[in-house]
Amino acid sequence: MNITIRKAIESDSGGIWKLMKELAIFEKYIDSFAITPEIVRERGFKKNPPDFSCLVADDNQKIAGILVYYYLPFTAQNKPAIFIKELYVDTTYRGHKIGEKLMLALKEEAVINNCEQIKWTVAPWNEGGIRFYNKLGAKENNDWLNYEWNLDH
Repeated sequence: MNITIRKAIESDSGGIWKLMKELAIFEKYIDSFAITPEIVRERGFKKNPPDFSCLVADDNQKIAGILVYYYLPFTAQNKPAIFIKELYVDTTYRGHKIGEKLMLALKEEAVINNCEQIKWTVAPWNEGGIRFYNKLGAKENNDWLNYEWNLDH
């Protein structure tokens, strides 16, 4: 196994989508999952500016893990922040610190871009994810409640 962490490129779209779909199954929202490889390609690589950025764990041109994120350019601290939308490692690659390598690469990206914070959410039932984030030194933030406003079209 020869894992390289790098920024995703357009030709990674299919592999990114595959892991997005696996995450949707894991997190139990596959019934509402509306992403296609074409959407990943268009929204992440052809649109300017893109809707998201992505780091990948590459094992000889096979995508072993993804970290999808976007910037929050304006914060009260007058510094950008990064919001992680998806972090997922293919089940066959788990136990090799790929998630940690992706997170550390994102931390480097945040420092380069003068970000104040990296933020994300985790499902309360995802005990493995919670242990992983705690091990990294991340802290749970209970200062705010998450709200959603689902719009009928």
